[in-house]
Parts: sequence; structure tokens; C-alpha cells
Amino acid sequence: MNSRLSFAAVAAAAAIAFGPGATAASLPPRSQLPSLAPIVKRVAPAVVNIATRGTIEESGNDRNPLLDDPFLRRFFETPPNARPRKHEFRAAGSGVIVDAAHGYIVTNYHVIEHASQITVTLLDNRSFSAKVIGTDEGSDLALLQAKQPGLVAMPLGDSSHLQVGDYVLAIGNPFGLQHTVTFGIVSALGRSGINPDGYEDFIQTDASINPGNSGGALVNLRGELVGINSAILSRQGGNIGIGFAIPVNMVKNVMAQLIRYGEVKRGVLGVNIYDVTPEIAKEFGLREASGALVAGVIRGSAADRAGIQTGDIITSIDGQPMQNAGELRSAIGMLRVGTRVHVGLLRDGRSLHVTATIESPAGSATADAGLINKALDGARLADEPGGGVRIQSIQPGSAAAQAGLRPNDLIVGVGRQTVPDTKALRAIAKDAHFLMLKVKRGSSFLLLPIH
Repeated sequence: MNSRLSFAAVAAAAAIAFGPGATAASLPPRSQLPSLAPIVKRVAPAVVNIATRGTIEESGNDRNPLLDDPFLRRFFETPPNARPRKHEFRAAGSGVIVDAAHGYIVTNYHVIEHASQITVTLLDNRSFSAKVIGTDEGSDLALLQAKQPGLVAMPLGDSSHLQVGDYVLAIGNPFGLQHTVTFGIVSALGRSGINPDGYEDFIQTDASINPGNSGGALVNLRGELVGINSAILSRQGGNIGIGFAIPVNMVKNVMAQLIRYGEVKRGVLGVNIYDVTPEIAKEFGLREASGALVAGVIRGSAADRAGIQTGDIITSIDGQPMQNAGELRSAIGMLRVGTRVHVGLLRDGRSLHVTATIESPAGSATADAGLINKALDGARLADEPGGGVRIQSIQPGSAAAQAGLRPNDLIVGVGRQTVPDTKALRAIAKDAHFLMLKVKRGSSFLLLPIH
């Protein structure tokens, strides 16, 4: 279908059908009426319903950490030997088959979070179990596998070609209504700030997205997957015309790493950055407030070796403009370790281009940080440029997860001591029976007592 002509054709057909003096004989043949049905028929079999079951233990962020202290617990109406409570849950979402031969299904991380049982249901009502290949909370993506005969995969498009105003379809299972199709346009591109701790480059669309659509498909008029529906902006929990989808190019990157490693191995550039505000733009003599100001460069880092300097303004990565520090963080966070990138800079009013090789975070610990302290078992740690220890990932059900730690938390202190890096954390925490962690989560700080 020619997307530029479809609505004009619809309007013409409507004028014929409902205009003055219209009769049944004047209606155009059904074959001449524009319709999205052929696209839907082709791609709908690749969209699946995902039902999950599991158990959530009330601990960490679900439960007041002060209740873990026997002394403080006396001041609450809680039995002295109270244990964290567990409760079962059931949830539902959507997914997209992206590789029929291997049975790969992409969905959102939050759709299968805490799930111990995952059931996939196809358009033809076949149901079967699926296993988790890997998850990435930072991008809110998960990859499942369920090898079954007769699967239909959806072709993957190129989200870099999307433009505001392009027509798109959203297909999923909102409110349990299986294989619901809605239609709209791309309202905006490059949206971020929905989850400050995540890696975001959202497609915004007015195609209706509701609870249950999460993990479903955003499809262009060529019948290609261009996004995975992920979130909505709503005060009541229903659609108000502002939905967000993860671009398929980000999905491809994450999926490739999940297949190879079971996790996303994010690299770093080695810079401390800030948004270029109007005040900063004026100070540096810039025409517009865009880009990321380099406030510091880690010695020996990829940025340092590439020649990036404090005071530079990073304007692009591989030719893609960077509007702010969040975009730069997301762009680097989606690159594999060892990737060579071309960095566009402004220095003293001059445009420069340098090449940097993304590297592993300096001082990253093993996947099991229990080597530092058993209470941190299951956390993967990495030094944060500018100070602190970033939690890159956490194994579900591990000691670190039960303590209330989350991926992307930044440990900045233990007790009264500042933690500049993993080496310092190891020195403070090794063999300690109690840790009072000072954690930065988003823009807030909190204390987590860990035994």
C-alpha cells in the first residue's frame, strides 16, 4: 500500500459512499477500497500472547529494610521472627517471533520479570512453554525461546528510516483481548527520560497502546517490525494517545548480545557529562543548547586515548546527533565492547572528529560480586566514571536482589566512608557482617542495610 495515498483514497471512497445521493450501486468494489487487512494477515501470526506465573518475595524495595533490624522491629507491630512474605502472581503481555527456525521471541523485561513459568499462545491458539535466553533490564528487553513447528517470524525493519508522521500499526493483547490491532502515526522520535535509569531512544506513537500491549509489535506499512511496544504515558492507566516503543535497531543489538552472552556487555567511553543548558551554550558561544558537555575524562580511558578533553562538547556518535547527555549515555550503552565509534566534538568553536574504541568498565568485577561480600552475591559491578560503583546487573533471587539492590544503582558509600571504586568497596566490605550502603538511584539517595 502506498502510505501517502491511503488516507486520500479512504476520503474519496467515503465521499462516494456517504455523499449526497449515494446508493449501494455507487459504492466502489471492495477490492478497490484501501485496507490494512493484508498487512495484518501477514504479520499477526508472529505476535504472541505471553502469560506468566511466579512468586514475589516482599523484600528490599517491597518491604521496609528497617524491619530486618531486630532492635528496630520491636517498634513495629511485627512478630519478632517474622519472615519476608511471598505471594504468587499471574500476569500477561505480548511478544514477537523474530526467528522462526530458532524459536526466538522478543518481549519486554518487565513482562517476564520474576516469572518462573512462561506460556506462549499463538494466533492459532497453540500454547507451549518458553525459556528465557537472556534479559536486559536497562533496555527493558528479554529474549525467549520456544522451538515449535510452523512458527511465523516477523521481518525486521530499520528504525533509523522512521520519520515523524509515518503510519504504524500496534499489535498486541491489551487487557487480555488477544491480537488487537490499532493504527496511528509516529508522533516523535528519540524520546527519553521515561526511566532515568534505563537506556532509552523511544519511538512515540498515538496508535493505541494499553496494559497487555507490552512486548507487542509496532509495524510499518511494509509489514516490518520497527519497534517493541513498551510503555504508555497515562494518569488513569489507559491510553491517552502517548505510547512508547523500543526501536527495532536497539532490539537487534540487544538480541545479538543476549544470544551470544546471555546478557548485554555494555562498554564505557570514560567521560563525565552534563546537558548543554542555555547558560552553558551562551558561555561557550554556541548557537543552540544541544550536545553533552565533557566535565571530566577518566585517565587511560577510551575517551582519553581518543584525545577527548574536558570542556569538549560531544555533538554526535557515528554521525548521529546527540541532543543531550541522556542520548549520549544511551548511545554508548547500546554499543558492544570493542566497537569503534566516530565522535563529533566542538572544541573552542571548532568542529573535530575523533575515533574511540568502546571498552569494558575499568575495574569491573566478576559476575558474582560475592567475592567482595556474600551479601552482594549475584551482582555484577563496575567502576563508574566520576566515582562510585555501578551495579550493571543482578541475578534474580540472589542475595543482592533480596537486599533490595537494583541494576543501575550506584553505590557511593558504605557507612561513613566514600566508595570511589570497586577496589575501595572490596577493602571496606570484605568479611564485614553488616553493610550500610549509600546508594544513588536515579536522582535520589537511599540507605540500604545489608546483613
